[in-house]
Amino acid sequence: MWGKERGLPHPYPVICHLLDTAAAFGTLWDVLLSDRVRDRIAHALDLSVSDTRAVLSFWAGLHDLGKITPPFQAQVPGAFASVREDPAYAFAPGAAEERAFRHEVATHWAVARLLEEAGYPGDRRRMRQTVWHQVAQMLGGHHGCFGRVLLAKELASASGYQPGLGEEGWAVEREAHFAELRRVTGGDAVPARGLPAELSVIVSGLVVVADWMASQTEAIVPRLPTEGWRATPEKLDAHWDRAQKAAPDWVSKAQLGRARFDTENFGDMFPFTPNSLQSDLTARLPELAEARGTGLLLVTAPTGDGKTEAALYAASVLGRAAGARGLYFALPTMATADAMFPRVRKFAKAAMGGERALTLLHSMAWLSPQYAGGDAPGADEGEDGGAADGEISADTETATTAGAWLRGHRRGLLAPLGAGTIDQVLSGVLPLKHNALRLFGLSDKVLVVDEAHAYGPWMHQLLIRLLEWLGAFRAPVVLLSATLTGRTATSLVDAYRRGAGFPEPSAVEPCYPGWLFADATTGSVSTPRAVKSERARRIDLGIRPVVWDTEADPSCAPRPGGRREALREVLRPVASDGGTALVCCTTVAEAQQTYRDLRIAFPELAQQQGGLRLLHSRYPARVRQRITAACETAFGKPRGEGDIARPRPASILVATQVVEQSLDLDFDLIVSDLAPLAQLLQRAGRGRRHERGETGRPPWALPEEAPRLIVLEPVDSQRALAVPPRSWGSVYDGGLLHRTAWVLAEAEAVGIDVPGDVQRLIDTVYAEDFVERLARAAEQEQLRILDAERQAEEMAQTQLAAMVGIRAPADVVGDLHRLSKWTAGVTEELLTSRLGADTGRVLCLYEQRDGSLTLDDAGTHPLPEDIRGLPRRHLAQIISHAAPVPGKWLLGDNGYGAPRGWDEQPLLREVVLLRMRPEPGEGTGIAWSCRHGDRTIRTSDVGLEVV
Repeated sequence: MWGKERGLPHPYPVICHLLDTAAAFGTLWDVLLSDRVRDRIAHALDLSVSDTRAVLSFWAGLHDLGKITPPFQAQVPGAFASVREDPAYAFAPGAAEERAFRHEVATHWAVARLLEEAGYPGDRRRMRQTVWHQVAQMLGGHHGCFGRVLLAKELASASGYQPGLGEEGWAVEREAHFAELRRVTGGDAVPARGLPAELSVIVSGLVVVADWMASQTEAIVPRLPTEGWRATPEKLDAHWDRAQKAAPDWVSKAQLGRARFDTENFGDMFPFTPNSLQSDLTARLPELAEARGTGLLLVTAPTGDGKTEAALYAASVLGRAAGARGLYFALPTMATADAMFPRVRKFAKAAMGGERALTLLHSMAWLSPQYAGGDAPGADEGEDGGAADGEISADTETATTAGAWLRGHRRGLLAPLGAGTIDQVLSGVLPLKHNALRLFGLSDKVLVVDEAHAYGPWMHQLLIRLLEWLGAFRAPVVLLSATLTGRTATSLVDAYRRGAGFPEPSAVEPCYPGWLFADATTGSVSTPRAVKSERARRIDLGIRPVVWDTEADPSCAPRPGGRREALREVLRPVASDGGTALVCCTTVAEAQQTYRDLRIAFPELAQQQGGLRLLHSRYPARVRQRITAACETAFGKPRGEGDIARPRPASILVATQVVEQSLDLDFDLIVSDLAPLAQLLQRAGRGRRHERGETGRPPWALPEEAPRLIVLEPVDSQRALAVPPRSWGSVYDGGLLHRTAWVLAEAEAVGIDVPGDVQRLIDTVYAEDFVERLARAAEQEQLRILDAERQAEEMAQTQLAAMVGIRAPADVVGDLHRLSKWTAGVTEELLTSRLGADTGRVLCLYEQRDGSLTLDDAGTHPLPEDIRGLPRRHLAQIISHAAPVPGKWLLGDNGYGAPRGWDEQPLLREVVLLRMRPEPGEGTGIAWSCRHGDRTIRTSDVGLEVV
């Protein structure tokens, strides 16, 4: 019976692949898992560690037993011919053509019966509690989805329910393979118990990776038996011996080892003296971790207080305590992930040993200049991004998945180290294919979550579910937040504790700035530690009530009392006396319009290099990367004495919320549209963030310890608060805006002490009794209505996330199908699109005078007519010109026809092509536009927009 054929000189016997996978599993068991995890698995099965290794290797080999079925064998007619007419291998008419009966499903059905007959514990009347069914269901999920629990009556007449299994001869053949695999691997021991959900996920992940390792053509070809080879016991023993010797090389080449947290001292990790927060952690966390083991650390501190370094230090302490094999740093956006990647790489080089393969994980990671350099894993590999000799011999399913996970820098969460967007880990708790593999990738790592306050109800609920799984894994977690209510902090800490087996609730009151620790061994929560902030400051708060006139023609005179007039007034010192300012807008469209308006308001500034900049998400990837890099240079941390010898030249950045998180930018003045208080404080943290001294800032921006924050508050013609403006849509909740406006009104006269006032103000904004504090009945009623709307929306999002997300580990109760089960009416597109704001992606094609189409407006990069066979670097160049847009922009039209081979590339398949034609431009650039559905889409120097 054959098991592999694609890309091979002739078919590879299935028994050989089963042995190869068992050998790869044994090596992964030795290399990837810590002693702690191996002991937990052995204890759960009531076996010794050595017996557990042998038994689990045997299980791994069984993963493809379902290939010994008529539908699978019939896929290679030449190999199938020898058994097709043999009466010993009878099957029902049409069974050989039953392609819907996949081999992994056959594995589930066949292995259940064979393990039952081998004496594994269980009773068919309680199928979820049977060890033999749990193992079979786990192995049946090796292509990413676990099948439903089988019924006793189905197993009693398996071939009647599933004709694709074949008749008795096929069952006998599977039994023979089962017996020889068990004999050769030494997996004779019988476990007394099954595995809990979290350990099943770990074993399942190892099985998947072992299968991929053993499916590489470079692993198969050197040991490919000659045609006509017969599997005698002696030959199988010899094959097993060779496979065991070869498997360590497969794993080593894939860089799937363990990183070590070697460095213990903060001073050896970072070239500076720790601040108060970092010093308190270095003084107390190691002792806590040594006494109580690993757990969850929650750090709350203002922007600029060194949370990243504190987190990396804590990851090292907790990683050593847990015996973790690496870390993943999760961030809210692709831009922040790109910025964090080199910092994690630098830390790994300074403070870690072992296998330090580092991945950048988000949907556009392969375009990141930081990741494309020679230090990136896989930089010396094949042109297509895979190992130069790492082709996969497998059915299409395995080939696609293995290529996506194991080729070079696309190894994803299996790599020891990673930095990327949080959706990469939250996908592990949605019923998406291979979600269990994502959980496995996190199971023995430190997870650092930055900006833990920045996620809405949908993602917060998913984060809670993820923390339950991480608690069950006993995986270390570090949560970072600039602003966090006590209620939110409690929900996160208690989720981790529940997963670790401690369901009783706690009451967390975080200190600001400060930290607390909840251990996974006892579930106890340490007394929150308050620390001193190194940059205690008082925000000089100014509120400007303005009529919202953002849609006005920039060429018209500003309206008295309007936003445009206010911006001119507050920014005039920048234009005349130098210094820097950030203008933070609520929507991309308003940022574009504000940029246009300021270009007319300050024409001399606009003509200067870098005098006026615009940053938002709706640029092509390559353009946004260039703008972001320029902003980090212009507004970043001083690089030396020369940078602070004089104020910076006049420069204004108009941006959206993309500047709130993790980008290390410093401005002399912050101007922001009204936003919820937490976001305003984040933006204020970009004000005079770094010490530049009196010489490094203009006179109007002194003292440095009192950064100026001007909030533009929308009002109507009667000067009454009017939020949110119609142009904002549903970006922010109206109730939170009203609450924030009232809190700011009280704080304006005295300013906001950072960090002293932050926790109190955040808790005030979200206080349940806030309405009762308002003096006027009309205000109370208005806020009650707005609060009810917000609470209803939050509840709907929370319930949707709870409904569609996978079960908590304690609720799986022997049925791994609960990790793959879909809720009726829920699609994969719904789940994945909710993890990102922009759900569409477009590629502008510029029509030149001769009718040709190019990727750039200058006409230097023509669009290929056929992309089949293009090297990866050329595909990267194409996708780097694509830009994210709201999905609603793309309704009603499929776009311009794509080149041949377009749909064969996963990253290009969903990109909509727009044929753009030039139109009279604005400023110094040229605008291009096209009609798409009922919209006109334009691209220019301000990015993409609908006009």
